[in-house]
Parts: sequence; structure tokens; C-alpha cells
Amino acid sequence: MDGLLTVAHHAEGSLPLDILVSLTLLSVVPFLLMMCSSFVRIVVVLSLVRSAIGTSSLPPNAVLSGLALVLTCVVMAPTFTQITHNAIDPYSHGRLSQSQALDRATQPLRAFMLRQTRVSDIELFERVARQRDVSPSASPLVVLVPAFVVGELRSAFAIGFALYLPFVAIDLAVSAMLMGLGMMMLSPPVVSLPVKLLLFVMVDGWALVCGGVASSFR
Repeated sequence: MDGLLTVAHHAEGSLPLDILVSLTLLSVVPFLLMMCSSFVRIVVVLSLVRSAIGTSSLPPNAVLSGLALVLTCVVMAPTFTQITHNAIDPYSHGRLSQSQALDRATQPLRAFMLRQTRVSDIELFERVARQRDVSPSASPLVVLVPAFVVGELRSAFAIGFALYLPFVAIDLAVSAMLMGLGMMMLSPPVVSLPVKLLLFVMVDGWALVCGGVASSFR
């Protein structure tokens, strides 16, 4: 009887701690979504496309963030499925503790991040964190996450550079045309913006950009 009371007392004492841990995890989910998923690359590429077109506020930030979130769900669907199958479902049925569920949940995320991350970036942050040399697959998250984010920013800017070139060519052509016609008082962006919008719509630009950035993940 005393043993049962002791177990019940421990269970009651651990319940507030479980709730606190659960609320903490819920509060960091948006941060994890940004830092450990495809969201960073997608939202940066979409923002660079908007900047290249020349519309500083259209589409609005809320639309770009929503589109990036949807594309992130599409790209990360296999990883989320593995997390649900390996960690969330067993934990909800009481077959895993919180620490075991967290450990299993991080494995698919680690595998995804490792596929996108260069070994040189991991080695750089190992030196920054003063970690001993280990294999990339065994790198702690404090090293893997910043290496992954740096790689995502590099890839996003490389894609953005390729997307910028056609729009820069249009701006140069419009400027040369206006100078040749002697219309130097007319601002080139006033003429080039409709041309860029028309070209972007004709080639179905948003579909191409979304499909291209989604397919860029390994």
C-alpha cells in the first residue's frame, strides 16, 4: 500500500513538470520550424524574387510567409511522417518517455539537415563551439543547426542570383532604350516594372520558382 502511495505521489509530482516541458516545446515549435526545416531557403528565395521584380511590398509579407509555410509542409512531409510514426504515436500511446520521444523525433530532422549541409560548415561550427572532431552524423545539434542554416542561406542566395539576372537584363534594356529615344527624364523602373510583371506572368513565374526551390532539396 505504501508503495502504491509513493508511486502515486511521484506521478502527481511529475505531472506539472510534464506540462511545463510540453508548453516549452510548443513555444519553440515556430523557431524549430524556421531553423531546422526548409522554411529558411524558401522564404529567402521568395523574398528575393519579389525584390528582383521591383515590387517592395507586393505580395505582402504575410502572403510570402504563408506560401513558404505551405511549401515547407510539402517538402518536409516525409520527415514529418517519420517523426509521427517513430515518436509522436508511440509517445501518445504511452510506449515512450518524453526523452525517448524527443530523441526519436530529432533523428529524421538530423537526417534531413545532414543531406543539405556541407561537411566544411559542420567543421567550422565544431571549431566555433570547440567540440572535438566527430563524424558529421554524430554532430550535436548545437553544431548541426547553425551549419544547416548557413548552408540554406548560401543556397537561397545562389538561387536568388540566378533569378535576378533576367530582371536585371530587362532593366538594362529598358534604360538603354529610353536613353536612345532621348527620354532621360522618364524613370526606367516606371517602364520596366510592367514589362517584368508581364514576362513573369507569361512564363508562369511563381509556379516555376516554387517548383524549382522545392525540388532543390535533397
